Amino acid sequence: MSLLLRALNGEDTPRAPVWVMRQAGRHLPEYRALKERHDFWTLARTPDLTAEVTLQPVRRYAMDGAILFSDIMTPLPPMGLDLDFRPGPVLTAPVRDRAAVDALRVPSEDEVAPFVADAIRLLRAELERDHPGTALLGFGGSPLTLATYAVEGSGSKEYARFRAFLRSEPDAAHALLGKLADTSIAYLRMQVNAGAQAVQLFDSWAGLHDAATYARFGAPYAKRVLDGLADLKVPRIYLALDGAHLEREVAALPCEALSVDWRRPLGAWRAVAPAKTLQGNLDPAALLGPHDALEEEVRGVLRAGLGGAHVFNLGHGIFPQSDPAAVERLVATVRGFDRHAQAAR
Repeated sequence: MSLLLRALNGEDTPRAPVWVMRQAGRHLPEYRALKERHDFWTLARTPDLTAEVTLQPVRRYAMDGAILFSDIMTPLPPMGLDLDFRPGPVLTAPVRDRAAVDALRVPSEDEVAPFVADAIRLLRAELERDHPGTALLGFGGSPLTLATYAVEGSGSKEYARFRAFLRSEPDAAHALLGKLADTSIAYLRMQVNAGAQAVQLFDSWAGLHDAATYARFGAPYAKRVLDGLADLKVPRIYLALDGAHLEREVAALPCEALSVDWRRPLGAWRAVAPAKTLQGNLDPAALLGPHDALEEEVRGVLRAGLGGAHVFNLGHGIFPQSDPAAVERLVATVRGFDRHAQAAR
């Protein structure tokens, strides 16, 4: 079993496995070269191009994990929502009332995104041939985060329309979240059945909400998705971005690993979720500073991760202006840190 899968399954490994959120894409010159010939949606929906982008950081950095190159909005079009990228995701007709929710369909596992399944099969074959120690991760958006985009229609700083929708149309909101949960289960099961060896559920906008709102509209549907994958016996990772104030609900979710951002120390999360693997949690801005300072910040995260299973990662996605040389320094520092020797001191 790969080092990453061992850690995700709870093993206190001799060194921390390392991968980086959004490692495939925007900070890499080889990705930017591809983007000159293909738009994002073409890259994400063409299996051989998806596989190529996914593998670029594995080839460059020898990461312990390869995460599928895709977008969390991918399951929305088969539900009946028209999606475009301009360059960010935009829905032509956002969901704003119960009639719009009722019109949505829940696609089956076979129809939700067959191009993703094809890409995963290509990736598993290439990884097993050329990078046998690298595990393949699939991912999806949580129902709460998908609903945020479905109602708002595009990106926003505050997502005021969605937050108002939760309060003014709670029954419609629950119906929408239920359909998104069932679609997410189908989407993630498809990824695992195609060959993904672990999955990460991104709750990118969980931190917008107070604990009571999250407990009502977020946690139950994240739990529904995670429970819907339990029989597949693959590690499940959950990320609630900016969710330190949601610790009680987050720690109770049925997952093997919690991916946490940089706003709260790993030790604090270890105290509330001692049985779970922790993933994270370097501030992505550390990659923009001097290399010596970066190394010290990396070692600080590694020291904080002692005392249980730990996967090294950023607290969120890598900034597009990050220098690949800084990522190389990060990976080398993680690989040179002997967790067992440090713990014995």
